[in-house]
This record gives sequence, structure tokens and C-alpha cells, in this order.
Amino acid sequence: MAGEQMKPVASLLLVLNFCMYVIVLGIGGWAMNRAIDHGFEIAGPDLKLPAHFSPIYFPMGNAATGFFVVFALLAGVVGAASTISGLSHIRSWTVGSLPAAAASATIAWTLTLLAMGFAWKEIELHVRNARLRTMEAFLIILSVTQLLYIAAVHGVRRPT
Repeated sequence: MAGEQMKPVASLLLVLNFCMYVIVLGIGGWAMNRAIDHGFEIAGPDLKLPAHFSPIYFPMGNAATGFFVVFALLAGVVGAASTISGLSHIRSWTVGSLPAAAASATIAWTLTLLAMGFAWKEIELHVRNARLRTMEAFLIILSVTQLLYIAAVHGVRRPT
């Protein structure tokens, strides 16, 4: 498959990835808001920080949750933003629009892989709620579908 045959595949993957990145942003935003509202509250001169205090503390998960949520939010923002150049490339479907779409999609994919690594660590440590498990699943799926999208956008042929 090459040329115009890959355009519908790339379009479908672009829409699918955008929807999944928006869901990741929604869950990540919820987790960040919950951490800010319900994080450590130390009041009084005689109270001290716990021995294993982490500045990225999330009360609804484990030691990896804070890192996972932060990198998931970064991947979500960059992934959703990369759809702008992706849409432009799908509309024109030329070799000239390919570099911007491929570069932004590749950056989003690498951030997604980084967040997925923290997702695997969070899975290994067990304690987490259903929303975090959902975000882990979406990031694991996105690591594959974003790579497929990158391959699909390279289906543009040079004019002969």
C-alpha cells in the first residue's frame, strides 16, 4: 500500500489517536487536580516530612504514579498538538507537508513511550485506582497506534 491508499488509514489513525490523547489529558488532569487538593498537608512546627517523601506525591496511586501522570500529561499535550500538523498533511498529502507531520508525530510517540514506561512501573507496583489503570491502557495502546500513524503518513509518493 502506498500513495493515496494510505491516506484513509492515516486519517483514521489520526482521529483515533487524537481521541485517545484527549482522554489521557482528561484523566491526567483529574489525577493532577486530586494530587494538588489532597497531597501532603504539614501544619505545625513539630510535624516533619515522612522519611520517603516524594515531591511528586499522588494519594491515589503508588511511588510511580506522580511520574506517570506528569509524563502522560506531556505526551497527551504534545500528541494532541501534533494532530494540527497531521491534519495539514492529510489535507495536502504532499511530500512538502510530510516532515512537519512526521516530526511532530515522532516526538509525541517518544513521549508516549516514556509515559508508557512509567505505566509499566506503576503496573508492577500494583496499588492504583481504575482511572489510572484506564490511562495506562490508553498509553500502551497509543504507543502502538501512534507508531502505525507514523508509518502511514510516510505513504506519500514523490511526484514523477
